[in-house]
Amino acid sequence: MDKGIVLFDGVCNFCNSSVNFIIDRDKNDYFRFASLQSDTGREILDRHGLDSTNLTTLILTENQKYHIKSSAALRIAGRLRFPWNLFKIFLIVPSFIRNPFYDIIALNRYKWFGKSDACRIPAEAERKRFI
Repeated sequence: MDKGIVLFDGVCNFCNSSVNFIIDRDKNDYFRFASLQSDTGREILDRHGLDSTNLTTLILTENQKYHIKSSAALRIAGRLRFPWNLFKIFLIVPSFIRNPFYDIIALNRYKWFGKSDACRIPAEAERKRFI
Protein backbone atom coordinates (compact mmCIF):
# COMPACT_ATOMS: atom_id res chain seq x y z
CA MET A 1 0.00 0.00 0.00
CA ASP A 2 1.43 3.37 -0.98
CA LYS A 3 -0.67 5.20 1.60
CA GLY A 4 0.18 6.19 5.13
CA ILE A 5 -1.99 4.52 7.75
CA VAL A 6 -2.94 6.45 10.86
CA LEU A 7 -3.90 4.36 13.88
CA PHE A 8 -5.87 6.31 16.45
CA ASP A 9 -7.86 5.77 19.64
CA GLY A 10 -11.36 5.31 18.26
CA VAL A 11 -13.18 6.31 21.46
CA CYS A 12 -11.15 9.47 22.11
CA ASN A 13 -12.95 12.67 21.10
CA PHE A 14 -9.66 14.52 20.58
CA CYS A 15 -8.37 11.71 18.38
CA ASN A 16 -11.56 11.67 16.32
CA SER A 17 -11.33 15.44 15.87
CA SER A 18 -7.72 14.99 14.79
CA VAL A 19 -8.78 12.46 12.16
CA ASN A 20 -11.35 14.95 10.82
CA PHE A 21 -8.65 17.64 10.79
CA ILE A 22 -6.30 15.39 8.80
CA ILE A 23 -8.99 14.35 6.31
CA ASP A 24 -9.89 18.00 5.64
CA ARG A 25 -6.25 18.96 4.98
CA ASP A 26 -4.87 15.83 3.30
CA LYS A 27 -4.06 17.39 -0.08
CA ASN A 28 -3.17 14.15 -1.86
CA ASP A 29 -5.59 11.67 -0.28
CA TYR A 30 -2.52 10.02 1.25
CA PHE A 31 -3.81 8.88 4.62
CA ARG A 32 -5.96 5.91 5.53
CA PHE A 33 -7.28 5.39 9.05
CA ALA A 34 -7.95 2.56 11.46
CA SER A 35 -8.79 2.67 15.13
CA LEU A 36 -6.36 1.01 17.51
CA GLN A 37 -9.29 -1.04 18.83
CA SER A 38 -10.24 -2.49 15.43
CA ASP A 39 -9.14 -5.86 14.10
CA THR A 40 -7.19 -4.06 11.37
CA GLY A 41 -5.53 -1.80 13.92
CA ARG A 42 -4.49 -4.73 16.11
CA GLU A 43 -3.22 -6.63 13.06
CA ILE A 44 -1.02 -3.66 12.06
CA LEU A 45 0.26 -3.32 15.63
CA ASP A 46 1.11 -7.03 15.75
CA ARG A 47 2.88 -6.82 12.39
CA HIS A 48 5.19 -4.14 13.81
CA GLY A 49 5.61 -5.86 17.17
CA LEU A 50 3.76 -3.11 19.04
CA ASP A 51 1.68 -3.61 22.19
CA SER A 52 -1.96 -3.84 21.14
CA THR A 53 -3.13 -3.04 24.68
CA ASN A 54 -1.40 0.37 24.74
CA LEU A 55 -3.89 2.83 23.31
CA THR A 56 -2.15 6.04 24.41
CA THR A 57 -0.38 6.96 21.18
CA LEU A 58 -1.05 7.95 17.64
CA ILE A 59 0.77 5.68 15.20
CA LEU A 60 1.66 6.34 11.58
CA THR A 61 2.79 3.46 9.39
CA GLU A 62 4.31 4.11 5.99
CA ASN A 63 6.90 2.40 3.82
CA GLN A 64 7.04 -0.65 6.12
CA LYS A 65 8.03 1.58 9.08
CA TYR A 66 6.10 3.02 11.97
CA HIS A 67 6.27 6.30 13.86
CA ILE A 68 4.70 7.02 17.24
CA LYS A 69 3.82 9.98 19.44
CA SER A 70 5.12 13.37 18.32
CA SER A 71 7.09 11.85 15.44
CA ALA A 72 3.86 10.47 13.97
CA ALA A 73 2.00 13.74 14.50
CA LEU A 74 4.75 15.84 12.90
CA ARG A 75 5.15 13.48 9.94
CA ILE A 76 1.40 13.62 9.38
CA ALA A 77 1.50 17.42 9.54
CA GLY A 78 4.29 17.38 6.96
CA ARG A 79 1.90 15.89 4.40
CA LEU A 80 -0.94 18.34 5.05
CA ARG A 81 -1.69 21.62 3.26
CA PHE A 82 0.17 24.81 4.10
CA PRO A 83 0.69 26.09 6.80
CA TRP A 84 0.35 22.78 8.70
CA ASN A 85 3.15 21.17 6.71
CA LEU A 86 5.60 23.66 8.27
CA PHE A 87 5.32 21.83 11.60
CA LYS A 88 7.46 19.04 10.13
CA ILE A 89 10.51 21.19 10.87
CA PHE A 90 10.10 20.29 14.55
CA LEU A 91 11.32 16.80 13.69
CA ILE A 92 14.81 18.26 14.12
CA VAL A 93 14.04 18.55 17.85
CA PRO A 94 14.93 15.22 19.49
CA SER A 95 11.94 13.08 20.43
CA PHE A 96 13.02 12.93 24.09
CA ILE A 97 12.32 16.68 24.20
CA ARG A 98 9.11 16.58 22.08
CA ASN A 99 7.43 13.50 23.53
CA PRO A 100 6.88 14.72 27.11
CA PHE A 101 4.55 17.40 25.70
CA TYR A 102 2.80 14.75 23.61
CA ASP A 103 2.50 12.50 26.69
CA ILE A 104 0.81 15.22 28.75
CA ILE A 105 -1.91 15.57 26.11
CA ALA A 106 -2.21 11.80 25.63
CA LEU A 107 -2.59 11.11 29.34
CA ASN A 108 -5.21 13.84 29.81
CA ARG A 109 -7.13 13.54 26.54
CA TYR A 110 -10.20 11.86 28.03
CA LYS A 111 -10.39 14.34 30.90
CA TRP A 112 -9.95 17.38 28.66
CA PHE A 113 -11.84 16.32 25.52
CA GLY A 114 -14.07 13.43 26.58
CA LYS A 115 -14.54 9.87 25.50
CA SER A 116 -17.16 8.17 23.32
CA ASP A 117 -18.84 4.88 24.12
CA ALA A 118 -17.95 3.48 20.70
CA CYS A 119 -15.45 3.98 17.91
CA ARG A 120 -16.02 6.63 15.28
CA ILE A 121 -18.30 5.70 12.40
CA PRO A 122 -17.16 7.44 9.22
CA ALA A 123 -19.61 9.32 7.04
CA GLU A 124 -20.42 7.76 3.67
CA ALA A 125 -18.02 10.08 1.82
CA GLU A 126 -15.18 9.16 4.19
CA ARG A 127 -15.59 5.38 4.23
CA LYS A 128 -12.97 4.74 1.54
CA ARG A 129 -10.39 6.35 3.85
CA PHE A 130 -10.94 3.83 6.67
CA ILE A 131 -9.54 0.32 6.56
